[in-house]
Amino acid sequence: MKASALVLTVAAASGCGTSGTPEQPVAAKPKTVSVAAATDHFKAAVDKFDTDGGCLEQAVGTCWSQMTAVMGPARTLRKAMNADKTVGPEFWTGAYALINTMEKGIAVGQDKGAGTFSNRPDVLGSAHKLAVWLDEHPVS
Repeated sequence: MKASALVLTVAAASGCGTSGTPEQPVAAKPKTVSVAAATDHFKAAVDKFDTDGGCLEQAVGTCWSQMTAVMGPARTLRKAMNADKTVGPEFWTGAYALINTMEKGIAVGQDKGAGTFSNRPDVLGSAHKLAVWLDEHPVS
């Protein structure tokens, strides 16, 4: 009897079989947003960009905040697509390609302006194409 009590005491002291204490909380698993919610959030960001008038200035650096405002929801959408098990990854091929193009444009680290070497079409043009792709490929 004493041996089993010792085992239980050691197990309890080591944290075995416990869900954590205030001193040692169990790490919460990060929540993944559903594809539907991520799609809505992404499309709302694209709509806001359009409603606000898009990139009003041609000069370099004047559209960076708008570019990052659509990139964040695109990244969340990609995470939701990765976690979605209702369709296979091949279903998302077109969407992944557009998000990858957006990433290529944002990787420059700044808005290059509306000139010849602009990264706006990669980020913002692809964002609009992705919004259309999502309309054409709904997932329930």
